[in-house]
Amino acid sequence: MNQDLTVGKSSSVLWRFCLPLFGSIIFQQLYNIADSFVAGKWIGEDALAAVGNSYEITLIFIAFAFGCNVGCSVVVSQLFGGRRFAEMKTAVYTTCLAGGVLCLALMGGGVLCSAQLLRLIHTPENVLADSALYLDIYVFGLPFVFFYNIATGIFSAMGDSRTPFLFLACSSLSNIAVDILFVTAFRMGVAGVAWATFLCQGVSCILALVFVWRRLGKIEAGARPAVFSWRLLQKIAAVAVPTILQQSFVSVGNIIIQSVINTFGSAVMAGYSAAIKLNNLVITSLTTVSNGISNFSAQNLGAGKLGRIREGFTAGLKLTGGMAVSFSALYLLLGRPLMRLFLNGPAGEAMDTGLWILRILTPFYIVLASKLAADGVLKGTARMKPFMAATFADLFLRVGLAKALAGPFGTVGIWSAWPIGWIVGAAISLYSYRSGTWNKAGEGT
Repeated sequence: MNQDLTVGKSSSVLWRFCLPLFGSIIFQQLYNIADSFVAGKWIGEDALAAVGNSYEITLIFIAFAFGCNVGCSVVVSQLFGGRRFAEMKTAVYTTCLAGGVLCLALMGGGVLCSAQLLRLIHTPENVLADSALYLDIYVFGLPFVFFYNIATGIFSAMGDSRTPFLFLACSSLSNIAVDILFVTAFRMGVAGVAWATFLCQGVSCILALVFVWRRLGKIEAGARPAVFSWRLLQKIAAVAVPTILQQSFVSVGNIIIQSVINTFGSAVMAGYSAAIKLNNLVITSLTTVSNGISNFSAQNLGAGKLGRIREGFTAGLKLTGGMAVSFSALYLLLGRPLMRLFLNGPAGEAMDTGLWILRILTPFYIVLASKLAADGVLKGTARMKPFMAATFADLFLRVGLAKALAGPFGTVGIWSAWPIGWIVGAAISLYSYRSGTWNKAGEGT
């Protein structure tokens, strides 16, 4: 069901819109968590390390798909809020065409370069073959990743966060069952984990595209929409390209950090892989709410209601802050049992590594929450320069300090670099938000 985010009490509208988005990302993360869970429990520690090692490279591909999602979603939100439905449909068609070309290019690059990337990050020989196998299968499923992201971006732009949540919930739960079936019954090893994800992502993508196309068909555009528009592509790219660059550089930074971690051996790699899945659950959950704030801000910008952007930020900050505190408490109190979802033993180097990561990062989730709430407004209003500045400051500090501190302090030095980057990035994002014109507009206008 489409929802107009420009009317009604801002906090209630935003929370109703964001909660299904949060549920969606929980199920989205189940894909990767399920892969690591099955690999670690039924195949072994080396398989867990291989899946986690490959995951860092898959994030580069996801960055491009996510950029298409955000670029399409922001522009379509603005057009939907302004009731310019013919242009809105043209923006959708344009995104699909451009996204398809980009996806094919990335698939070619992935097929040719995945093995070299794995060697570049110092992947140990005992996990290299499984890492390459997992990555190759993932690359062939990229069209599903791309077009699912585009479809969910369109749903979100029209104020519907419930429909993609239902698709993803069913697909993610199926993925867990198929993972276990392929690994335990068919003895497919890491390949079974990868093929299960491939199949379930494919089903969710196809369903999402069918439903979003039906939804668009019910919207009266007035005039026949054009199939492609260079002008709209430029508007989409103005948001998508910085988002892609931001996500890509973050992924490259994570790969550099992964290359440093790999020098400490497969046990540390396994502990990092387990803990980073839990950490990424927090980051992606907060980022998804941030995207909801972006849709809210974009629709209200299109409708000329700048005061509601400020109200949306306040409501979004309360939501992300509450989530951050909840995750922090959960990980600090139940870190060891949660780590045992991926690791067989209750002790050992892998477990110690994961617990250290959680203890260092969790107190600073509230800082990250404030940054991502402000980022949501910056993206939704297409203020991409300060958004990029905050992200790159965070990234360069995390990568630089991780490499610098690894020598004198070992792995603890690597984990300690993350909160420093978050603090600096949050300061830049919040300052940029405070300088926006929406803070001068009247309430609800």
